[in-house]
Amino acid sequence: MAMAAEAGGMKILLTHANGAFERYYGAAPLAELEKFGVVHRNLSDAVMDDRALVDAARGCDLIIADRATPVSEAALAELPDLLAVHRCAVDISTIAVPAASRHGVLVTRASAGFADAAAELAIGMMIDLGRGISAATGAYRAGAQPRIRMGTQLRGATLGIVGYGAIGRRLAKLAQGFGLAVLAHDPFLTIGDPGIEQVAFGALLGRSDFVVCLAPATPETHHLFNAAAFAAMRPGSFFLNLARSSIVDEAALTAALASGALTGAAVDVGPARDEMPSLALAARPDVVATPHIGGLTPQAVQHQSHETVRQVAALVAGRMPEGAVNPDCAARLYARGILRR
Repeated sequence: MAMAAEAGGMKILLTHANGAFERYYGAAPLAELEKFGVVHRNLSDAVMDDRALVDAARGCDLIIADRATPVSEAALAELPDLLAVHRCAVDISTIAVPAASRHGVLVTRASAGFADAAAELAIGMMIDLGRGISAATGAYRAGAQPRIRMGTQLRGATLGIVGYGAIGRRLAKLAQGFGLAVLAHDPFLTIGDPGIEQVAFGALLGRSDFVVCLAPATPETHHLFNAAAFAAMRPGSFFLNLARSSIVDEAALTAALASGALTGAAVDVGPARDEMPSLALAARPDVVATPHIGGLTPQAVQHQSHETVRQVAALVAGRMPEGAVNPDCAARLYARGILRR
């Protein structure tokens, strides 16, 4: 582990492994973070397990956790000095929030600064699927003549968005610019955006040429896209998953592709390490796969890393930071006099 020059203030652990630091945090946010305390970095190439995290975080006030590093109940139990865990992402499923709350540890998350990046990737995947770009390129690179097939253009097609959050809203606007009709399903929202038709899940599946999964991963959405869902989709349509692997039954998706019920699929997530697509599905010629890069642009990464800096700055100033998940359970911050009721 490496320690920044003595700066006073908070003692902070930044968990990003050496190879992930430049991609998912960056030198500029680190320089800003060092203004608020002593920063310990993970200079190994390995994602921290419980033991490594506890050893590195012992005596630290704050942990800034990357998307690959879990902060478990067992780890939290061994860190009596820890005041807060700042997740450098929206997804906090790797943080044991109930345990953190019981221990009086604040948990924060970053906001969705990757909406543009992920929505643009979805559009690119739709064009690729509709026109067979990756399939043709792969054939040429293998020294073969690609199969010539009729393409699907976006203008005049119908897009179905499942999960109308920040990415879904941005994707809808981009899709309208391409001339697609847009359907949306989200049981937790009343959608009033112009030109967006809010429909039931089954209706969306049956009417869409492209179905994009952007739903949150919850117990209720586990295997939302199963054999029955794929059977309800329009014959010859395309499926995209830019959300989480648990929402899709991969065996059912593979079967729908193998049967020809679906013409193709695109996935940026899957059950492999760090939520990457599985090699078996990604290797199919009717699948476009990317290694969980939906939010991997400089603008998106800098948004979230700088947001963790602002959260730390808020605590140093005695304020509850934006993005707090369990603000009523931050007992240690109050006990230390950093926050006042």
